[in-house]
Amino acid sequence: MKKSFAVIAASLFAMVISTAAFAAEQGSAAEATAMVKKAVAYLKANGKEKAFAEFSSQSGQFKDRDLYVFVQDMNGKMLAHGENGKLVGKDLIELKDADGKFFVKSMVAVASSGKGKGWVDYKWPNPATKILEAKSSYVERYEDVYVGCGIYKK
Repeated sequence: MKKSFAVIAASLFAMVISTAAFAAEQGSAAEATAMVKKAVAYLKANGKEKAFAEFSSQSGQFKDRDLYVFVQDMNGKMLAHGENGKLVGKDLIELKDADGKFFVKSMVAVASSGKGKGWVDYKWPNPATKILEAKSSYVERYEDVYVGCGIYKK
């Protein structure tokens, strides 16, 4: 009896540790919000040209695990993207997710709202798993652009 209890306890402990390790590989909502606030402060202090280059850097300070910063203008044009540089310069206002949601339009609407910030839910490929997953991005307006960072929901 004691032996089977020890085996069960050890199995539960291993499961808790592996779940915690997996969670540590993903960014949290609080970390995404903090990254956007840090990016907005960097943008204010350094100007758009320098900030957009830093945000788009694959090894810069605005990329952490599955978290990365992106910046779009209020018409949906991508100005910086920490994961996929091929998106920079593209007009994405009509982009839909797998469910047909115009999520860029939703981000523009949130950034244009009285608060100028908030969360938008959609589906997007996770760069770590390459699988289409539920995602929620926090966006915050600064002047004529908005800065965003998203989390993947599991």
